[in-house]
Amino acid sequence: MLRDTADLITWVLSDGKAGDELQALSVAEALGVAPQIRRVEPRAPFTWVMPWGPIDPRERSGAPSSPITPPYPDLLIASGRRAVPYLRFVKRASGGRTFTVFLKDPRTGPNTADFIWSPDYDRLRGPNVLTTLTPPHRVSANRIEAARNHPDPRLASLPHPRVAVLVGGDSRHHRFTDHDIARLVTHLTVLAETGAGLMMTASRRTPQALRDALIDLSARHRAFFWDGTGENPYVALLALADFIVATADSFNMIGEAAVTGRPVLVFEPSGGHPKLDVYMASLKAHGIVHPFEGRLVGQAYEPLNSTLKIAAAIVRGFSLHRRSLGLPDVAFSLEFP
Repeated sequence: MLRDTADLITWVLSDGKAGDELQALSVAEALGVAPQIRRVEPRAPFTWVMPWGPIDPRERSGAPSSPITPPYPDLLIASGRRAVPYLRFVKRASGGRTFTVFLKDPRTGPNTADFIWSPDYDRLRGPNVLTTLTPPHRVSANRIEAARNHPDPRLASLPHPRVAVLVGGDSRHHRFTDHDIARLVTHLTVLAETGAGLMMTASRRTPQALRDALIDLSARHRAFFWDGTGENPYVALLALADFIVATADSFNMIGEAAVTGRPVLVFEPSGGHPKLDVYMASLKAHGIVHPFEGRLVGQAYEPLNSTLKIAAAIVRGFSLHRRSLGLPDVAFSLEFP
């Protein structure tokens, strides 16, 4: 007899880092499960030896503040270096019953979890490892289509070509210097002066100087800049764009843009990382991304979304795991909203 996903206990486990938790929630959503969010907060010196070391005793099962108290989950989706020891603990504590999923390279080898997703640019390989070009995320083809069929009234009157501008900010590997800010704003101004309709959004990491410059640009050229009021138009921006400008500090943002089938023009601030170079080279080879230099270039391509592929691989592994334990299989719908 097949069990419904509503009967499953599913955890999303991380240390609360937004990017890690979002990827795990994206996969859970694609699986059609409603996860419990469990956040770990290990202290030093235990953080010093993670992902290898033991979990913080303060967070062991049974401790008052433990995020990993039973009943243990049927399915655990984890991401982030600090989550690795906790994932292993739950696997042992459940007697092997929990099917464990880890997103990104855990740095502890392919045997860390029952299933691992890792981006192509990482070297991790194994029979239980799936690699894809883009990461999992919550922007689906269905959401893009719905936003195109029912345009956001804040954007519908903007002229074509419409350009979605997705601005990140300072990160571990990138910094927006004054020169970078001036260069990006100059390139965007060139587009606005040619009549393009700019639809801009920033992130919590966006430097205030860059945010202020984008607000000024939107006022001077009747562009759209989301100031945080009203419904977040992020999916609408992607759906209505003829071209997308994205800053290179976010792998996820560029991966989300690739769902649209629209050319993605990437602006690289100061800094960088070898993995970013590999990622961009692969996307360029697929005709998806191009450097942003104040011009609209590129052609449409087959939209790229790896989330359902990752979810389908988890379903296969989970089903085999359940059968090996003599447990009933589960009917996943894999209907990505």
